[in-house]
This record gives sequence, structure tokens and C-alpha cells, in this order.
Amino acid sequence: MTAITDLHVKAADGGDTDLGTYAGKVLLVVNVASKCGFTPQYEGLEALHRRFADRGFEVLGFPCNQFGAQEPGDAAEIANFCSTTYDVTFPVFAKIEVNGSDADPLFAELKKQAPGFLGTTGIKWNFTKFLVGRDGQVVERYAPTTKPEDIAADIEKLL
Repeated sequence: MTAITDLHVKAADGGDTDLGTYAGKVLLVVNVASKCGFTPQYEGLEALHRRFADRGFEVLGFPCNQFGAQEPGDAAEIANFCSTTYDVTFPVFAKIEVNGSDADPLFAELKKQAPGFLGTTGIKWNFTKFLVGRDGQVVERYAPTTKPEDIAADIEKLL
């Protein structure tokens, strides 16, 4: 299987980001949205980021507008919302699609490595989370309803 850290994604400014810069780290990859009932999870994601960052952990946020048009903003609006509303310091990348023929290759690989309930591959909603080990392979997939603080013990095991 392809290591997540072998892929490239678009930064919020449209530039290329080599996920290889995160090689050797434990990652929590999340499709996020600013107008979703789960949006307050930004607070918990940021808490995880701050708690574990010095031990080799990163949260990576990927805005997505595919679910109820809950991420309508452009990159500047998303960045402003994240920083002013939730004091987000973890990286938030360019808005992407996570399902369908235009799904970002990162999410195609995440879904391949960690199918959902009963083997389904589609992302069901915003704030689906993928925990990636230091080897770049997906360890676990979490539903949008899973609170970030409920993932802390799993992160701890990988650190």
C-alpha cells in the first residue's frame, strides 16, 4: 500500500505540499467544514495537536464542501474562521473533494486503507478522521461522531 507520506496535496495558498515532510510522525487526517454541526470539534482537534505535537503528532485538516455545502468559503475565509474562532494552529490545506471521481488522491488512499462500516469506502460526512502511524499507513478510521478527545488513547499508543 502507498504510504500517505508519499503523496502530495495542495496547500491553502494553492501551492504543492509534499506529505513526506510529515514522514515519521503520527497523523490525524480530517475532512473539516466551518458550518457543520461537528464544527466545534475543531476545538478538540486543536487540543490534541497542542497536547501531542512535541512528541511527533500532527493534525491535518482538509476543508470539504461536499456535505450540505457546509464549507462554502474560499481559502482566506476558511483560514480566518479557523484562526479567529478556534485558534487553530495545525495545518489546514486547500479545499478538496473526498468522494467521487474528483476525490483527492490522499482521500482515495485513506479510504482504500481503511474502509468504513461494512466495507463501504465513501466518506459519510464532515469530520471523518483517519489515524495514520509513523510508517505512513492508516491505523484506524473514525466516524464524524467520534470526538477528538476519544482518540487520544489511540494516539498515545502510537507515540
